[in-house]
Amino acid sequence: MVGNGGPVATFSVWDYVVFAGIILAAAGIGLFQAIRSRKENSSDEFLLGGRQMTALPVAMSLTASFMSGITVIGTPAEAYRYGASFWLFAFSYSIMSAVTAEVFVPLFYRLGITSTYEYLELRFSRPLRLIGTSMYIVQTALYTGLVIYAPALALNQITGLDLWGVLVATGAVCIIYCTLGGLKAVIWTDVLQMVIMLAGFVAVIARGAVLQGGLTNIWEDAGQGGRLEVFDFDPDPLKRHTFWTIIIGGSVMWASIYSINQSQVQRYISCKTLGHAKMSLYLNMVGLWLTVSLAMLSGLTMFSIYKNCDPLTNGDVGTTDQLLPYLVMDILEAYPGVPGLFVAAAYSGTLSTVSSSINALVAVTVEDFIFPVCKNLTEKQVKWMNMGLSVFFGALCIGMAGVASLMGSVLQAALSIFGMISGPLLGLYLLGMLFRTSNSIGGITGMIIGLVMTLWVGIGGQIYPPTADKTNPLPVTTIGCNNTSQNSPTTAPWTSPVTLTPPSDDRPPLADSWYSLSYLYLALLGVLTTMAAGLLVSMITGGCKQENLDSDLFVRMSDMICFSWCNKSEVLDITEKDAKDFHFQADNPTFTDFNVMSKDDEKVTKI
Repeated sequence: MVGNGGPVATFSVWDYVVFAGIILAAAGIGLFQAIRSRKENSSDEFLLGGRQMTALPVAMSLTASFMSGITVIGTPAEAYRYGASFWLFAFSYSIMSAVTAEVFVPLFYRLGITSTYEYLELRFSRPLRLIGTSMYIVQTALYTGLVIYAPALALNQITGLDLWGVLVATGAVCIIYCTLGGLKAVIWTDVLQMVIMLAGFVAVIARGAVLQGGLTNIWEDAGQGGRLEVFDFDPDPLKRHTFWTIIIGGSVMWASIYSINQSQVQRYISCKTLGHAKMSLYLNMVGLWLTVSLAMLSGLTMFSIYKNCDPLTNGDVGTTDQLLPYLVMDILEAYPGVPGLFVAAAYSGTLSTVSSSINALVAVTVEDFIFPVCKNLTEKQVKWMNMGLSVFFGALCIGMAGVASLMGSVLQAALSIFGMISGPLLGLYLLGMLFRTSNSIGGITGMIIGLVMTLWVGIGGQIYPPTADKTNPLPVTTIGCNNTSQNSPTTAPWTSPVTLTPPSDDRPPLADSWYSLSYLYLALLGVLTTMAAGLLVSMITGGCKQENLDSDLFVRMSDMICFSWCNKSEVLDITEKDAKDFHFQADNPTFTDFNVMSKDDEKVTKI
């Protein structure tokens, strides 16, 4: 009976048909784009879609890239386990989108880069570019392994399919359409996969509302279970989720993902104009709001159904990340094909993220490691090299899924990886974009110190997980289960099935202080440490005496909307014909920038 525990049904024939059909459709889009673009053999076409993409598909791809199978599986479990405080990330998404669109996009678009890490060489030095690229490759390989592992776990739970068979199949499908279709295939496949992900959430919420007598009853159950206590203003940085950790730490963490991560930057710089690039991020913000809202409602629906019988405590599932797949088979087994839709939703999120990661890994490897060394490659050689690297990185990501299986809750593990590595990198970019004083020595020193700090805290937190009073798990019960064993407690707080807190005697003094820092503050720690150390070392090593720094490498006030429309009477008007005389094009980001320059601007004076 629904909500009372015990084994659930497995996939029916129609579930397999729906699941296979959706996966084949994704692969088919990749093949279609490959055939459609078969005459375009350039590296720019393969890696950036010829820089002719528009805002809407890029926005959906941006959302799908990191709202992955981890979101489909991990976020509802988060709401079930800890309550709806994760909903506050909607504010973090808004801050992140505005900062990325108004600060980072104009800069990268103006420079016309392919690899994000080109900026580090232009602003600092080539060694820093190579270090940044290497950090990105390690981070992305680890994260992608988690993304592959999460839905494979779901499929294993629901269908009984071999776990490693699913892992390999995931990588194989992504390799096919990444290798053949390039970025256009990735983006247009992401559009389909985004729709499928949202449809999976809607199916769970709709069926749950019918079973529980409406969304009002689900909301009341969540309130009685303490799941709606969202606003916790406790300033304690050791508490896992509070208003401050999510708004401040979460905003910095997501900015480190969207602002400088190659997987995301590669999408918005593929847009045909700067306006489309900015708009893609604001549309993406709306997509993130919708996704996190549906994920939270799915988690609250799950709590309403299992409020009297927790499947984990009752032994029906082995990990928290299997809760939603278990719910799907419990409430949707009477509708053949719908469980297949849900699994396809989790799987689609995985395909979008893995394909995005593979494409981005190829881009940075080619631009940062190969082109500077092999400068005389033909277009055909570059094409085959891109395809070969797609296969290599696809295989690498499959291998990293084995490591991911040891990392516990997929949602927190994924976000922790970004905090530990992307935080110091974001600090390095901000150091270069905002401070003319910073130099290469300061940049590399600051980033190393920032990375050491975040790895120290992050790895320490994995070895010695925070205690229950810092993670704030909410109580659950098995009092209503049909098959509760004699040894099962009737009520119990959440405990992690993967990483158990060791006895207090074995915990070092830092375990309950430094190592218990909220995982959302890892990125902020990396940013602040990198910038502080970098500025100090730069000033000591002659950063204040630097000259001849290109103004294009710094953030301009004219890049931002609020300044672009100010003082129009003082703006120099350049016609399209004049722009062509200066070898500009109307759609070129340089022309867009030029159109809002003051008459006193240095570049205008020179012309």
